[in-house]
Amino acid sequence: MHELQRRLSAAGFLAPGSAEDANFCARTHAALLAFQDSYGLRVTGECDDQSWSALIEASWSLGERLLFLRSPNIRGDDVAELQSSLNRLGFDCGRVDGIFGPRTVSAITDFQLNIGVDGNGICTPELVDALHRMGLQSGTGPGVAVVREAAELGDAMASDDARIVVGFFSGTAALAHALTRRARVAHPLTTTVDTDASSQAQAANRFLADVYVGFETADDAGCTIYFYEVPTFVSVGGRNLALRIAGALRDRAPELSVRVQGLRHPVLRETRMPAVLCSMAPAELVALKTGAISAAVNDALDAWRENPSIEI
Repeated sequence: MHELQRRLSAAGFLAPGSAEDANFCARTHAALLAFQDSYGLRVTGECDDQSWSALIEASWSLGERLLFLRSPNIRGDDVAELQSSLNRLGFDCGRVDGIFGPRTVSAITDFQLNIGVDGNGICTPELVDALHRMGLQSGTGPGVAVVREAAELGDAMASDDARIVVGFFSGTAALAHALTRRARVAHPLTTTVDTDASSQAQAANRFLADVYVGFETADDAGCTIYFYEVPTFVSVGGRNLALRIAGALRDRAPELSVRVQGLRHPVLRETRMPAVLCSMAPAELVALKTGAISAAVNDALDAWRENPSIEI
């Protein structure tokens, strides 16, 4: 408990000395809720694995350590800040996910060559200083990654052989298979995955999927369609698909309560294509409406593929 409080304090969500030492007091609970809300996590007030990982990543500030390509990839808020800075300067890191992967290395290398230094793809304190100096003139917009994703959506969706991955977690196999059967009629390159979140993301990436749609059971009484969003980045394609799915569900299954929300979920964070995660409840009603739900999601996918970058 003391370590949780220490990390919440270091992240700026709990004043040092304000919580009851080593107890999960009301102030610690409130700080955890605020942290989860700020970081795009599920706001539960419970320190689950995702929240704890995010707290560890939040402990790093850009320039405190060398950032370089390794396996497993380095993760942290410092990586996310680096990606945001490079994107704003026009050096495309892809989505801001806080994961130091090959695309970030490529962007760093381009930046290094642009400023006349050795392009080794390593983020050093000297490179951070150069980024800060140039960043004073770059503004605060979302950067090239958001613009690039929106521009690429039309090209990817223009093809008739769309590659669709349907993922599912415990309790949603019937729903995932129903959607897969429908989607394969028009898109034979549709497949399913049912492992843990990171493994599903890796499988979708290896498949070179154009879109990922996942299903899970929800703890509350309603359905939430999640897309990837953090304070410095939003997946345009994912958000627009989530909005279309929510609209189609309201039309075909009006008994369901449906909302749309950005989330920092591993399967949304680690996929390299537009992705949504459909969190479904109540279970009894979802089971009864499997046909209508799968038809709604399939309709939304087809409509979204025609205009993936248009927000409805």
